[in-house]
Amino acid sequence: MAAVTIFLCARCGEALTADLAALPAVPDAPDESQRDPETRRLPSTVPAGHYAVETEPWGGPYVPQDNQDDPKPCQPRGNCYCTDDGFVTSAGPRNTIVIHPDDAPTLRPLPNWENSSGCCGPAGYHGPNRACPCGNRLATLAADCYTPYELHLDPVRVTPVEG
Repeated sequence: MAAVTIFLCARCGEALTADLAALPAVPDAPDESQRDPETRRLPSTVPAGHYAVETEPWGGPYVPQDNQDDPKPCQPRGNCYCTDDGFVTSAGPRNTIVIHPDDAPTLRPLPNWENSSGCCGPAGYHGPNRACPCGNRLATLAADCYTPYELHLDPVRVTPVEG
């Protein structure tokens, strides 16, 4: 039987997920042809019931890219992102845990939808936008029409427990 992991809130100990099986790497984002015409959202990068570790920097803060004339995506599976500082790249945490957004049903948006800007859903570029019921801001949902559909758990704010 394959090992499974449950992720807990590091502050209060509440289980945030059920048993999730590890993937060897974060899958590529689904192809544009798989976009849902109603939500304009791609399928989740990580299938339900699984998780993967994003080894590259992901999310804020962002720093200006060295080459502003040939910008690169700001983070894995991302697009170019431009701020007042020009095109930026992620200087965020490494080893975020990427899960299917439905695999953490108790997480809630922050008050007043803080850090949830986007046109069709939260883009995930403005920092954690989901919290445990205890208030611990521990996840970032990317669910806009121009982003991959995935939930990143902050590796410092969650605790993995092998089941």
